[in-house]
Amino acid sequence: MSVSPPRSLRQPHSVEGGLNVLEYELLSERASSLGRHGLKVEDKLARLKAWNPDRQDAAEREELVQDASDAVWAFFIQREVCGFRNNRDVIQRYGIPGEVIARLGAVRKPPSSSRG
Repeated sequence: MSVSPPRSLRQPHSVEGGLNVLEYELLSERASSLGRHGLKVEDKLARLKAWNPDRQDAAEREELVQDASDAVWAFFIQREVCGFRNNRDVIQRYGIPGEVIARLGAVRKPPSSSRG
């Protein structure tokens, strides 16, 4: 009795079965992009956590919160592109503060110019 591998394993890069080369590249790029976005989230959250009221003012903290929110928003969008719909585990794993979550998707106001 001979045993043969499943069709999906016989021709992994053919158009007929399994993933073709283009699909493989697209999946690879999605995964890579998701990883890059995750690193940005980690960086922005670390900067926010490192904020010190003795050395920095409230305006700097506001900027850090908004930067973290922008990074988390982009990360969530990339996760959806990859098919991940539930972000609860990510919020817990990264320790994303509520003030960052509250600003997801908010657009920054351009700086007001003083006219006189």
